[in-house]
Amino acid sequence: MDEIVEHLEVSSAAQFKALGHPLRHRLLFALGQEPATISQLATALGTAKGNVAHHLGVLRDAGMVHVAETRQVRGGTEQYYRRSVRRFGFTGEGARANNTVALQAIAADLETADADPFFTVRNVRLTADQAAELSAVLSRMVDDLTDAGPAESRYGIAVSVYRPRQPEPRAGT
Repeated sequence: MDEIVEHLEVSSAAQFKALGHPLRHRLLFALGQEPATISQLATALGTAKGNVAHHLGVLRDAGMVHVAETRQVRGGTEQYYRRSVRRFGFTGEGARANNTVALQAIAADLETADADPFFTVRNVRLTADQAAELSAVLSRMVDDLTDAGPAESRYGIAVSVYRPRQPEPRAGT
């Protein structure tokens, strides 16, 4: 069984290309901490097994998932896939484009969520120092969460502090 890497800093064009489709992000979300088969993933994500198999192959080639175990079933071999990386970080030129793809994957998951998700977007004026402190606090909160184990439900958490483009101020203000 392959060992799971705690953290991978995604920074190369090849790595970002492997994450260039929202379904690949959704597969990584769905795998979470537990291995799953192509059939299980297709059912959970509401897509065809062929799509799942293709995208898992791309992620496998990039080293982001691996076959954790196999089982013989009805004359065939069933493969259980597992994430190879527990947590991903994103830096470099592809990071911004990756954010867009990841948000598309999150939006797809929000549409099919089991319960009404908590989701809020707020724009507020902050100093650069306040924004940096808020980012640090949110990062610590998410980093400090402990997985409750396989008997509990998984939850997605998306956290961002960003500065949107702003209109030019009126003259004289």
